[in-house]
Amino acid sequence: MISEQLLEIREYAGTGYQPLIDYGAWRVAILRFIDELLPERLDNWQRHHETDEVFVLLQGRCILFLGAGDQTVTHVYAQDLMPLKLYNVKRGVWHTHALSQDAVVLIVENLDTTIENSPRLPLTAAHRQQVAALAQELWSEKNQ
Repeated sequence: MISEQLLEIREYAGTGYQPLIDYGAWRVAILRFIDELLPERLDNWQRHHETDEVFVLLQGRCILFLGAGDQTVTHVYAQDLMPLKLYNVKRGVWHTHALSQDAVVLIVENLDTTIENSPRLPLTAAHRQQVAALAQELWSEKNQ
């Protein structure tokens, strides 16, 4: 057995978000499907004031929804993630994400990313309609 002083090995088979390795100023986590990440169940945006956040799709489907604007979201964009590509959501950008039931996403962010420096903003009814329509368009059978 190799000592953890030489090599840390972590895995996560549960649901939702789980930090796995913290070191220095960064954290690596895994995000897996939970019901609240269905497109029709999304109810808030978040943004991080202190860090960018990197997403890497390992399995399944994930859509990153990005909101332009400062105090409110004025325009919604959607990015259907491709496996093994790095997607860096810039510091201060409103975002949320929808996952398929088989999705596994690797997340890298600053270790000091907390509720205090990562405000949330409720999705308006119009945003919820846009998110649902974009998800249906991106995940329709013709695109699979």
